[in-house]
Amino acid sequence: MISNLGRIGWAVVFAVLIALTIPWFLWGDGRVAYGLPVWLWWHIGWMIVVSLVFTLFANRAWGTGIEEGA
Repeated sequence: MISNLGRIGWAVVFAVLIALTIPWFLWGDGRVAYGLPVWLWWHIGWMIVVSLVFTLFANRAWGTGIEEGA
């Protein structure tokens, strides 16, 4: 069972990931790196980070706030 501090920590982690979903600061930026726009590289990196975080969450805290006494 995960503590309240753990629940708050996971909530903060997911809130940060959600806030970084859309790279507002790259709107209108026409730079290209390795043949792809920089904003596309942002999304590729974001998807990698999110998949790693979700893997950690699924292995360590799955059911947090949903399952009682798990």
